[in-house]
This record gives sequence, C-alpha cells and structure tokens, in this order.
Amino acid sequence: MSTAIVTRADTDDVQRHVGQAEWAVRVELAAAYRLAARFGWTDHIFTHFSARVPGVHDHFLINPYGLTFDEVSASNLVRIDIEGKVLYDPLGRGHNLAGYVIHGAIHSARPDLTCILHTHTTPGVAVSAQETGLLTYLSQQAARFHGQIAYHDYEGFAFNREEQARLIRDIGDKRILILRNHGLLTAGASIGEAFHHLYFLERSCAIQIAAQAGGNPLRQPPDAIVAEAAAVYWRGVGGTYTDRTWQAFLRDLQRHDSTFQL
Repeated sequence: MSTAIVTRADTDDVQRHVGQAEWAVRVELAAAYRLAARFGWTDHIFTHFSARVPGVHDHFLINPYGLTFDEVSASNLVRIDIEGKVLYDPLGRGHNLAGYVIHGAIHSARPDLTCILHTHTTPGVAVSAQETGLLTYLSQQAARFHGQIAYHDYEGFAFNREEQARLIRDIGDKRILILRNHGLLTAGASIGEAFHHLYFLERSCAIQIAAQAGGNPLRQPPDAIVAEAAAVYWRGVGGTYTDRTWQAFLRDLQRHDSTFQL
C-alpha cells in the first residue's frame, strides 16, 4: 500500500519562519503556479517559476521537486541561494537542478528582475523549434514583443553550470527569452509583470501555430505599425496596466481555488 504524499507544510510555522514580506511573495508565486496549471501550461513535475526573496539579492524561491503545479502552495516553496544551496525547505523535497541552473543564472546577473517564469508548452516549444522564432508581425499579441526577444541555443538538459554564463550572455538586457528547441522564459520586476508577459507570449505562440496550420499566406502589417504596438505595450509595463491585469488574474484564481495561499 502506498503512503500518502505530503504536499503542504504547516502554514503558521512557515509564516513565522519567513516573515511577512517573504510570505507575501510566496502567496503570489504560488498563485502563478496555480494559474499556469489552470491554463494548461505545465509539463507534469517539470519546468519552474521563481521569485527573489525581498531584501536578499541572492536568495530566491522555487517549486519543491516532484510536486505538480496545482500542488504548489505558499507554504511548500523552497528557498535557495544563487549557488543552488537549499536554505529553507519545509517539505524536505529539494529542487530541480535544471531550475537552479536557469533561474540562478538570471537572478545572479539581473538584480532588476524579481521573477522568472519558464514553460514547456506545446505551442511554445513548437515556436522555439522554428528557425524564425516568434513572428512578431503575426498578431497583436505577438507585436508586443517586437524587438524585445532574446534567443538561447539548445544545449541539452540544463544540468551543466557552465551553461549559466551563456544564458546570461544571451538574455542580455531583455525580459523575454526563447530557449530554442526547449521552451519559453519571461521575467519581470514583479511576479505580476512576468506573468503578464508569459500570458501574451503563450497566446502569441498558440496563434502562430494555428495560423501556420491554416495553410494560407500570412499577412504582414507594416513594420512601423508593429513597432508602435510594441512601444505602447512596454510603456505600460510595470504601471497600472500591469497591476490591474495581475489583480484580475488573482481574482479569477480566488474564485476557483484559494488553497494556493496555504
């Protein structure tokens, strides 16, 4: 007979241990995991989201290894440092090494970024495998990312710490990274911003694959129009536009399942 798997730590104990500021980040990061599960952006127990611990440059939170996205909650997230050392692990499950290699690299090099989200969805991987990558002229959703995407070539499973230098080099000053033949990555100064980018990036990839499957020639708006659409989007990033979008996502999640807060 199998033993039931514990997926949630004692909420009160974790809150006392981490303090109010970290707990607030834990709740929002857990919400991002649950939203991704609702949208079907998961790859079973693989892929990972992370968020920096407030006030500590080299500490960040990531999912416990072996739990699915719909099992992640505020109390079971693992705190690790830039070197991959586990600092606080309420369930004792550890973390995915590939998650550390990818997220640790970017967190170490980009203090302007609080949150990093990484997915392996079918549309995202399909677009990452195309030589042209994301066709930013193809839809309004994709136009947001015109001139804002970095690319990183596939190097196999991300278990090699030497890859970190190349991840840092390739993302540069961007917040959108397409990992070729692998998946998507978005980052932001807040969890809400990173999730906002991921939502539209996932939509862009799904639209691209659907449009290409239609078999008809694809229409391309003038470059100036696409560039202006991107400029409008990025002018709003981090302000009321981003905050209201994230709050709407959180309300939607609360209506369906509030256990991410535990």
